Amino acid sequence: MANDSNSISQRKKEHLQLCLTGDVSYKEKRNGFDNYDFKHYAITEVNLNKISFKTDFLGKKINYPFLISCMTGGTEESENINAKLAIAANELNIPLGVGSQRQALESTSFHSSYKIIRKNAPHIPILGNIGASQLVLFKSFKPVQMLAELINADAMAVHLNSLQELMQKKGEPNFTGLLKSLGKLVESLDIPVVVKEVGAGISKEAAKKILQTGVKGIDVAGAGGTSWAGVEILRNKEESNYFWDWGLPTSYCLRKISKLKNEFDFYLIGSGGINNAIDMAKAFALGAEITASARTVLIQLDKNGVKGVMSLVREWFEIVRKILFLTGSSSLAELQNNKLIRKDKLN
Repeated sequence: MANDSNSISQRKKEHLQLCLTGDVSYKEKRNGFDNYDFKHYAITEVNLNKISFKTDFLGKKINYPFLISCMTGGTEESENINAKLAIAANELNIPLGVGSQRQALESTSFHSSYKIIRKNAPHIPILGNIGASQLVLFKSFKPVQMLAELINADAMAVHLNSLQELMQKKGEPNFTGLLKSLGKLVESLDIPVVVKEVGAGISKEAAKKILQTGVKGIDVAGAGGTSWAGVEILRNKEESNYFWDWGLPTSYCLRKISKLKNEFDFYLIGSGGINNAIDMAKAFALGAEITASARTVLIQLDKNGVKGVMSLVREWFEIVRKILFLTGSSSLAELQNNKLIRKDKLN
């Protein structure tokens, strides 16, 4: 068990290093937001000063609908990263996702790298994290409950990383029984379950089956940002291959899955290549209630610390505020009311 724990920690260290210093973005495929432009509304009467981004998420009030997405845990380096991210999220009053907690099941060595999050952010929504390939192996969900209690989580995220597992040496691409396990997990936990991809996107068909299990959140994590297939290809010291660019663009996932809101009550989280305020605003316009980013925030933290992360998020939302004004939208909900136009229809 100790050897397994050590190998997981080493893998996480390599993931962090590559995300900070390597070229791990999609090479040709984009998030799809470039296909859209905002409709300018020349007679806007929106009062800039009355625009508020405050909303509810997982039963708590937040100042901005932005999630610092799941990144890391289970290494010495990650404790420092998580400590700082938690401080930034707490100051901003926004939710924070924990990186995969699998290592915490194998060993108690780095439990502090997870506990520091709730210590530094006592009141914000926090999402735990376990992989689907581990979930399907559980005969009891007490281990997942333990992971939730480790960070006093407000929800548990189950990440779908079939592509990454397929590319990873000694990966575990076995997801047989996933939907059944999700349903049982929902029944077993006393907190909501969120399902997220890790960069390849979720189709409407898959999302519907996920929501039928009782899951309360979908994080599309579409193609266009970090390619986790690319991360594993680099770790394997292989040349780029076809699967580096595999996946559904984030914009496509949001546009399709948002249509399920008439059937299900759930949070739609837009992530996957959300690297600037314009893409974030387009994600909202395509149906996301919450947007999320990981690697861009991690790089900002590495370069400019906690203050850099806080400034980034605030600057993004000031740009979104201006977009609301120029589209005649007094809220993010109104931005979803036909405020985008495909660029190929502008002529």
